[in-house]
Amino acid sequence: MSPEPRRIAQVIKLRPEHLEEYKKIHEEVWPGVLAALKRAHIEDYSIYYEEESGLLFATMKYTGADYEADMKAIADDPETQRWWKVTDGMQQSLIAGATGSASGPGWWKALEEVFRFD
Repeated sequence: MSPEPRRIAQVIKLRPEHLEEYKKIHEEVWPGVLAALKRAHIEDYSIYYEEESGLLFATMKYTGADYEADMKAIADDPETQRWWKVTDGMQQSLIAGATGSASGPGWWKALEEVFRFD
């Protein structure tokens, strides 16, 4: 039996000078990055941009059984590491002390779900 899907939401600030570049790179996400997400049981992944605040808001569904191991597998993936070297410089984390996607204490800030209507 498969575990119940876990819904995840995250937020980060986009540096305004990188808006067009960020949109463009996400029009054709590298196939290896998408494959790493799929192997890690990430589905239904979307990123939204809110212009006034400059925030990026991501939502996804996790359908695996070991979230921490799957997230480590993404972080260990060489293609994803190269992707993060491009995209991290376009972003500003909302987590104090965060230095990048590959290092703790995180990069995108996790959000608490306070309402759901299925």
